[in-house]
Amino acid sequence: VQLQASGGGLVQAGDSLRLSCAASGRTFSRTTMGWFRQAPGKEREFVATISWSGGSTYYADSVKGRFTISRDNAKNTVYLQMNTLKPEDTAVYYCAAAPKYRIATYEREYDYWGQGTQVTVSS
Repeated sequence: VQLQASGGGLVQAGDSLRLSCAASGRTFSRTTMGWFRQAPGKEREFVATISWSGGSTYYADSVKGRFTISRDNAKNTVYLQMNTLKPEDTAVYYCAAAPKYRIATYEREYDYWGQGTQVTVSS
């Protein structure tokens, strides 16, 4: 699976952004997808995951209620809608794919990673 993330940018606190991750290769609809992020000087952390069917989602507490993960299997794309952005959301955001049907929150569960897209939120 090859993953291409896009949609990052520089925004102000309170603004919204939507990240996209286009997948190619392995049957996209049979993979769990996730978003992770890495802030400067910090380890990469889990943000959100969605099951292959889209029926199950799970979020990190830090983004719950503000971010929404979704997928369009017909377009082989997963999205991360980010609302009410905060400066602490500033990070490089990575999408990842796991060859499983249920949600996954650990990096080790994911076999494929995109290149990352930078999100910068100014105060």
